[in-house]
Amino acid sequence: MKFYHTSMGQLRLCGLAEGVSFILLMGLAMPLKYLAGIPEAVKWTGWVHGILFIGFSGLILRSLITGEISFRTAVLAFVAALLPFGPFLMDHRLASADRSSNP
Repeated sequence: MKFYHTSMGQLRLCGLAEGVSFILLMGLAMPLKYLAGIPEAVKWTGWVHGILFIGFSGLILRSLITGEISFRTAVLAFVAALLPFGPFLMDHRLASADRSSNP
């Protein structure tokens, strides 16, 4: 079974996508806006990132309510989403939680 078929796998996949979108927003779209005068780059990348952030937050909440992750892990995952490389670092903890809940 593919890892994204589980709810924890969906959380991890969305977190990684959100992390990539944040890096693209800060590392590519923002320089394009301010150095190349292309504000549309931030507009579209920002929309995608915002949708992924909301989705990731919702999946964190779902995992917390269903008991798949602890409150501490949920808070750490949310804070990690606010940092540029945070979701990638948090993925290791989420993978560990996934392995412990699905032997």
